[in-house]
Amino acid sequence: MNKKIAVLPGDGIGPEVTNQSIKVLDVIAARFGHSFDYHFAVVGAIAIDQTGNPLPDATIDTCLSSDAVLFGAIGDPKYDNNPSATVRPEQGLLKLRKVLELYTNIRPIDTYKALHHLSPVKARLLENVDFVIFRELTGGIYFGKKEKSADGDAATDECTYSKYEIERIAQLAFQYAQKRKNKLTLIDKANVLETSRLWRTVVQEIAISYPTVTVNYMYVDNAAMQIILNPAQFDVVLTENMFGDIISDEASVLSGSLGLLPSASVGNKAALFEPIHGSYPQAAGKDIANPIGSILSAAMMLDHFGLTEEAHTVRKAVEWTLLNGFVSKDIDPVNNYSTSAIGDLIADHIERNIGLSVSANASLNKSTII
Repeated sequence: MNKKIAVLPGDGIGPEVTNQSIKVLDVIAARFGHSFDYHFAVVGAIAIDQTGNPLPDATIDTCLSSDAVLFGAIGDPKYDNNPSATVRPEQGLLKLRKVLELYTNIRPIDTYKALHHLSPVKARLLENVDFVIFRELTGGIYFGKKEKSADGDAATDECTYSKYEIERIAQLAFQYAQKRKNKLTLIDKANVLETSRLWRTVVQEIAISYPTVTVNYMYVDNAAMQIILNPAQFDVVLTENMFGDIISDEASVLSGSLGLLPSASVGNKAALFEPIHGSYPQAAGKDIANPIGSILSAAMMLDHFGLTEEAHTVRKAVEWTLLNGFVSKDIDPVNNYSTSAIGDLIADHIERNIGLSVSANASLNKSTII
């Protein structure tokens, strides 16, 4: 299989973790006989510095002409700490989602038994946690009309949803639920918000076509509690843009580190794959960032290409590193491995096609672990 991949490393630790994903994809390509053609482009703060635009036209063209987009991270303190800045890195990502019509963000929430001790949630509550959040990505309050009064004393952010916007993501969520446990939970605030009541109406209409799927409805404030109190109850979670942004970040603490979780954004054009973490500028250039979220995002990209065996191989290699304590500084501040070393270990595991047990001669930066 030959695929063209747009690579947007972005800011902060984005380039470092993305490099490890490419390292892993190259090994997958060699082992399974594929060809991945990478085309690099700028986005975010680095794009502003170079062009004055957080999403240059050249970057858009690269993405539109590719089969998928591998995304790093965006953000820089000089913009994050300046609320009056009119051009901001995140504008690039929001625009890219619109241009590529990426209306659905898919974020799997999984835990690893070897890392249960890292989560602030009790280990017994983490057993059998395995759910997926479907977050609507191009509508709602983030894209609504924004106004500020002339005197600066009042501001308005408008939240609008159409039936069509809800239908298209809900259909995907129901289809996904059919492939899992036939359970879907809609998270909203229908007791207060008119948009949430529309979400419920549309989901109830669609549910008729999916009789095997059980649908639950949960207010977002209760859902925020339930994700901590009983996370194993969820399977497929469906929600609007802002609620999805908040609860998916909350759910990420179940795994023990933001650095472990991947995501996919899909729609009508090239899909985009990125780790859920930010640019973490304090770690940039130090080779200490956790690359696993990015590598697992690459695995989701392989799934998107229909390369399920290849994706499974990547996930097993990641599991091997975690099981054997080959982890980054965010997971173990004392005994840890560098960003590039973890990438090397995962790539080496795939290349040698070994099982989950520790090899007697596992390589680490061309050295050997005995």
